[in-house]
Amino acid sequence: MTRKWLLTFLTGAAIALAASPGRAEIAASIEYDFVAPPASLPAELQPHDGMSLRFLAIKAIDGYGVDAALWQPDGKEPADTTLVVMVHGSGDNYQHGPQGALGVWFAAKGYAALSISTRQHDANINTENFFDVRRDIEAAVQTGRALGYKTLVLQGHSLGNIQVQFYAATNWDADIKAVMLLGPFSNLPWKTRNILVKNEDTFKALIDAAMKSLRDGTLDKVLPVKMHYFTGQDVAVTGQHFLTYRWSETSVADGTFWIRRIPKPILIVRDQSDALIQPFEPEQLVAAAHAEGSLAPVIDYVVLSDARPVSLKAHYFDGNEQPLADVITKWLAERGL
Repeated sequence: MTRKWLLTFLTGAAIALAASPGRAEIAASIEYDFVAPPASLPAELQPHDGMSLRFLAIKAIDGYGVDAALWQPDGKEPADTTLVVMVHGSGDNYQHGPQGALGVWFAAKGYAALSISTRQHDANINTENFFDVRRDIEAAVQTGRALGYKTLVLQGHSLGNIQVQFYAATNWDADIKAVMLLGPFSNLPWKTRNILVKNEDTFKALIDAAMKSLRDGTLDKVLPVKMHYFTGQDVAVTGQHFLTYRWSETSVADGTFWIRRIPKPILIVRDQSDALIQPFEPEQLVAAAHAEGSLAPVIDYVVLSDARPVSLKAHYFDGNEQPLADVITKWLAERGL
């Protein structure tokens, strides 16, 4: 027997052994670990009486690292506690408002809260593929289950609202009991074209550049054309972000489509002085949830009173965190959660 045939035989034997019945292998996994607190945390992420605050490093199923914070009320077992999984908006993170402040208020009211930084956090803003964020939410949900929580609620703020809607509409898990949308837009591709960019020549240039990136295999690279943003600046955007979020022909970031496909109770909250989300946007979501064939059993819309001038701060419920927490926890309690 020559060396070549010997190697072939050994390779074949190894393959047969690996494929033999009763020998299960792990193809992919979600992992988590508790880690030390990061430096320079805001006041909301400091220790508070009556609750614990721990930090996690979670590995999503595709290997992406998800940082997270977990608030837990003292004296309650996870199996007897509702866990709110919180997803932030564009370029934010698990520390920023309203997530950080709500974690404290939730724990004070007897709820646990897991706030995560998705793969579009901070400097990764406007770069990600919409579909990949579901893996970050999935990693958080599975981590919550592994920690012993049997009752879960999904919460999305701003851009996180559409990511949570998509996840809830495509994962009908029995332990996910409700969905909460804070400062939600209704139809992001329409809003991007008609409210943010407001320039057809520029928008068509973005379409052309994004489609070229698809053909060239450079979807994850920044486009040569910038996108006008709510900050008033022209910002960098990748082809994969533009195609999956911003153009109606390819985007799936339309809440009026997904909200009617969520078979769970839904709460929408908008700050009255929110400068980013127009008053008609949550109304469009409510109308869609009430449309014929909608799966949503309940949808409640609350406008949070705010006498201050219209501002971007109000989009983050800055200074209005306690009333927001009161509205949310009252709504959850009314549903036995």
